[in-house]
Amino acid sequence: MVSSDVARTATDIDAMNTDSLALAAIIVWPVVPLFWIPVHCATGIFRRLGFLTYLMPLITWLPLAYFLYCQRYFLLKAKVSFPDTLRVAGALLLCLGTSLHIWTGKLLGLWGLVGLPEIGARSGGRLITKGPFSVVRHPTYLAHTMMFFGVFLFSGVIAVGIITLVDLLVINAFVIPLEDKELGERFGDDHRAYRRRVPAFFPRLFG
Repeated sequence: MVSSDVARTATDIDAMNTDSLALAAIIVWPVVPLFWIPVHCATGIFRRLGFLTYLMPLITWLPLAYFLYCQRYFLLKAKVSFPDTLRVAGALLLCLGTSLHIWTGKLLGLWGLVGLPEIGARSGGRLITKGPFSVVRHPTYLAHTMMFFGVFLFSGVIAVGIITLVDLLVINAFVIPLEDKELGERFGDDHRAYRRRVPAFFPRLFG
């Protein structure tokens, strides 16, 4: 009886931890499209606003985050029961994605990571082509997708799986083209040559 109670308690704790991780992924994800799409679509406006730009994601995201939190029981209810091998793969993918994100963050620096070159009228930034940027042009977005997919496999929460797919589509259909356009305007021929040489999101498996 005691051993079964302990096992049940451990299972409940595991479910709470995975649900918390899944909920965090669901709540945090909208920051990416809510910030980067407007900034790249209206760069001139946000450069005039300067640091006030960073109020925009708070104004747009905080109410949405609160709404998602209030809907947490509904969002976390639908699950897929993955075998332990896939859950382990998900945990590994989450760790790899997090490590990749940290690596790109160190190369970009804090201001590059939060988009200061895009909104700073006198901040041109620098074109980084080393490390993970020599494999794909947008490793930070690849890291995000890896992390979300990892959380999906680990938690089995279907809402996270949907977010992973939406993230992949939004990043590749909207954010990356907009960012490449802005980078091309800032770095000219250097970026065009880099763009011809390195794929945007999916690494080349051969050559």
